[in-house]
Amino acid sequence: MSMDNYGNMNMNKEIKEEHIYANEEPNSHNIRTGRQISTTHQTPGSSGDSVRIRNYRAATVCSVLLCVVLLTALIVLGVHIITKSTNYTQETQQLQTKIINLTEEKTQQLSKIISLTQEKTQQLFKIINLTEEKRQLQSDYTNLINEREVLLSKNNVLIKERNACRQDFFKENNGWIYNHSSFYYISSEKKSWNESRSYCTERGADLIIINNKEEQDFVQKNIRGSLVWIGLTDIDEEGTWKWVDGSTPTFRFWLTNEPNGQRGENCAVVHSTIWADYRCSIAYPWICEKNILM
Repeated sequence: MSMDNYGNMNMNKEIKEEHIYANEEPNSHNIRTGRQISTTHQTPGSSGDSVRIRNYRAATVCSVLLCVVLLTALIVLGVHIITKSTNYTQETQQLQTKIINLTEEKTQQLSKIISLTQEKTQQLFKIINLTEEKRQLQSDYTNLINEREVLLSKNNVLIKERNACRQDFFKENNGWIYNHSSFYYISSEKKSWNESRSYCTERGADLIIINNKEEQDFVQKNIRGSLVWIGLTDIDEEGTWKWVDGSTPTFRFWLTNEPNGQRGENCAVVHSTIWADYRCSIAYPWICEKNILM
């Protein structure tokens, strides 16, 4: 709208006010008339200034209102931005916390994987070692089998040689009996203990040494109740009985109250299942023993 039109509108408004004021009470009429007169008597320059003042005020009010609106908008926008920034900051912190937690979990899982890998590596080394040990054991087993075959072959040869020796020995020495790796000669003659031992030693043997009950039973079976010299004496030291090889008896089959050492009884005889001490000068049969392994 132009300034002229705006001025015309104001003038029309003043004219209308004059008609309104004409109908009012006298006092009011005078007052309004005075106002009308004063208004009517305004110069054209004064009317222009009033219009400009009004326009200035309106513009100022609009500017203030606009500033208020803009300020309000800025405040609202700032609050919104701050709120969003706070939310973003919180979300960022939460995400960072989650990232840290996930990183820690990943680190723990990585540590577990490393530990499992180390365990697996150790188990693999154990398997390798066990495999090598198994291979070595199989090799040792194969070697032992081969050695056993060699030993069996040698044993068969020795058995054949032993049997041949037996046959040769029996051909040359009538009356010898074989039992458990030893040959025994049970005499039918009678000699003193010393003479009996000499007979045995001249033939590469000695008076019998009874080492166990099986050998005692063997003697009992073959002497048939006779008194027979055995290789046991205390000639060297009275009361200390020893075998002819110098060993002390581990098995004893003495008769009750024997040995008693009466009348120089320093040599032992076997009778049935028991032993007794007699004078070495008495003549009795004897038993020689020759161990084929010696």
